[in-house]
Amino acid sequence: MIHGNLTGLKKSQLQALERIYRRRIPPGEVVTPELARFLCEQSDEIRRQIGVIADRAGTILYVIVGDDREIVIPDLSKYGLGRSGLRGLRCIHTHLRQEPLSRDDLTDLALLRLDLMVALTFAPGKPSGPVHYAHLLPPNPEGKATEELKVSSIHALDLEFDRFISGLDSEMERTLAEAVDASDPREKAILISVSHQPTREVEDSLDELAELARTANVVVLDRVRQRPRKIDPRYLMGAGKIREVIIAALQQGATLLIFDQDLSPTQVRSISEVTEIKVIDRTQLILDIFAHRAHSRDGKVQVELAQLKYVMPRLLGKGTALSRLMGGIGGRGPGETKLEIDRRRIRDRISRLEKELKGLAKGRVQRRQKRVRAGVPIVSIVGYTNAGKSTLLNALTQSATFTENLLFATLDTATRRLRFPEEREVIITDTVGFIRQLPKSLMGAFKSTLEELEDADVLLHLVDCSNPRFEEQIASVEKILQELDLGQVPRLLVFNKTDQVDPEECRSLCYRYGALPVSALDRKSFAPLMQALEERCWPGETDHSLDFEGPLP
Repeated sequence: MIHGNLTGLKKSQLQALERIYRRRIPPGEVVTPELARFLCEQSDEIRRQIGVIADRAGTILYVIVGDDREIVIPDLSKYGLGRSGLRGLRCIHTHLRQEPLSRDDLTDLALLRLDLMVALTFAPGKPSGPVHYAHLLPPNPEGKATEELKVSSIHALDLEFDRFISGLDSEMERTLAEAVDASDPREKAILISVSHQPTREVEDSLDELAELARTANVVVLDRVRQRPRKIDPRYLMGAGKIREVIIAALQQGATLLIFDQDLSPTQVRSISEVTEIKVIDRTQLILDIFAHRAHSRDGKVQVELAQLKYVMPRLLGKGTALSRLMGGIGGRGPGETKLEIDRRRIRDRISRLEKELKGLAKGRVQRRQKRVRAGVPIVSIVGYTNAGKSTLLNALTQSATFTENLLFATLDTATRRLRFPEEREVIITDTVGFIRQLPKSLMGAFKSTLEELEDADVLLHLVDCSNPRFEEQIASVEKILQELDLGQVPRLLVFNKTDQVDPEECRSLCYRYGALPVSALDRKSFAPLMQALEERCWPGETDHSLDFEGPLP
């Protein structure tokens, strides 16, 4: 296949290029002197760079025609990477001015994971000049990605290619296996932050992103931080920097790039064009966690709705080349493209899900009205994700709601009865945890579930006081409650995990914030909380003689 700009080429020149396909490179050679001379002669005649892509068997897969400065390598994604991270292809091309390998040549070598990048040089009227070539290096302490070499002519290129590439393959596979467990089926990710925020905030956000990655069962290999003078509208970070990051990610065996900032559809497309590594942002990671952990019909519908709304503007089209024709009068022309059909199907699915969500919402409203009519006080536990809300609910009500030390372990609202003496009881609910930069699509999707908070008599705001960022977490939760128009509902601030904090410091924090201390793992610590709940739910009727040392009723 001839790839590139063929404009202005004569028929005889095209035929000469087509003859290259019939040539074959012996396995032990990088390129034969005959093929090298032929490429240089044709390049000299048309005054453009000419290149070939060959596999390890010596079969020529592409002939590439460029301009006088460069060639553009076609999409090679159908040729997968081997266990060493090499693609098993080499690029051999001409340079018209006897210049060495360019920066773009070396970038293509590293990004495309080629076996070799070779530049054949010549002077006008002379068939051969110095040969420049480069290959990738295994991960090394110097961080050097490639090695460049030069010989005086094609006849001096004394490199047994099959033995050389076999040794390089083995060494790269070995070093990659030492860095990454090849038997581990989990995704391997590089976390990336591009922000103007202070360093501490960037680090805190990346720590949280790492926890989200752990929740999604992703192995984090490395972190990259950049503080640019201005945000690049195409790649978020500069074009040179994104290529550096991708090359480093490929060297480490990464399969995923996770950006801490939300990427626009254009940025996702632009970055995906540079690399075959999957690219997602913080929102997409959270959506994936939600999709995995939602179990109720309510939760599943809301998550799918949020995912579809996120995906639709990011669909990639192929133009009218994939148009589906329809016959008959009024049906002529390109018809709907595949992209338009996909978008229409997504819009139809969104419409059906929204109708289903309204039906589910009616059922929730009826259940809520029934509880309100019964006059039973309602306490809703809210707080940052992984603050211990489900653990506290289980301990208070002796139930078995799912708990795990992961972000967003609970997505579905759980409702239980908590009994007090004198035949009194309250309804206590556990809700989805909040998080900073909660995607707006999820806020909208889960607003119907969080409507239950509007009927609460008390919002029990649970805080993990052992977390060094608990103040920011309190602020994030309060901000979200204000956005949900719940600022008027009475609050009860409760500090959890006090067993992990120095007692004196815990007392000081509780005094400063007006909070109650508990450890969800220790029922003996619940007495002040139970007393405060009684005072809020039944003002003036509080019984202070309760014993909370034993199991709760």
